[in-house]
Amino acid sequence: MLSIDPKKLEIPKLHRYLLGAIGPRPIAFASTIDKNGNANLSPFSFFNVFSANPPIMVFSPARSGRTGATKNTLDNVKEVKEVVINVVNHDIVQQMSLSSSPYESDVDEFVKAGLTPVPSDIIKPFRVKESPVQFECKVNDIIELGQNGGAGNLVICEVVKIHINEAVLDGNGMIDQHKIDLVSRMGGNWYCRADKNSMFEIQKPITTIGIGVDQIPEGIRNSTVLTGNDLGLLGSVEAIPTEQEVTDFNARKGEKHQIAQSYIEQGKVLDAWKVLLK
Repeated sequence: MLSIDPKKLEIPKLHRYLLGAIGPRPIAFASTIDKNGNANLSPFSFFNVFSANPPIMVFSPARSGRTGATKNTLDNVKEVKEVVINVVNHDIVQQMSLSSSPYESDVDEFVKAGLTPVPSDIIKPFRVKESPVQFECKVNDIIELGQNGGAGNLVICEVVKIHINEAVLDGNGMIDQHKIDLVSRMGGNWYCRADKNSMFEIQKPITTIGIGVDQIPEGIRNSTVLTGNDLGLLGSVEAIPTEQEVTDFNARKGEKHQIAQSYIEQGKVLDAWKVLLK
């Protein structure tokens, strides 16, 4: 394994390692305005949501790695402490990318990218009409992490209004992860599309406590067939099936670890346990 001291790397190379490993990253399509009323629109993948109560999002417009200059977005939120964070789906990904061009501060990226500005209800910056979800935010704080090229600036935003396109909602009025069709940032020129071919579901053990991999019998735990993911699923059950449950279970013929794996792939974890313990 390659081991690296980040202090011994040139910033551009360190930057590529960081962005190549930490991903996919959600994209904050940030709309801001300066004190003279000039609009700015720019994407940032150093971004995430950090709190629901209060609703807090943080994004980081980093200084230029070449010149150390600050981004127009950072300058704007210092002057007018408001921002709209628009989410990016596949329908606008190319326009979003175009808006990241290093235009001068008086150039309107809404116009350059061919996107539609919509007045916000509470704050001054415009929303992106084409974005499926738009968050109007007040800027609570800005934390500067350094003065040199590549240094980030944490813009801590509190959501004060949310706008959601009804077309991305499911029957329960919640956001459908297939309909919203989000994109995210990877390393280099790469992006990731969260469609039905790339998404999978894992039931989170929030209300249950799994037995853990350490409680799986050694003969199963040291299997040369079962993967780490298989063992993780086996360890997610609340209790190993009883001897009577195993006896009552009519497992198919064949090598039991492979049969168990097929049950796991179907989400039938308890049936997999019954095969393994037979």
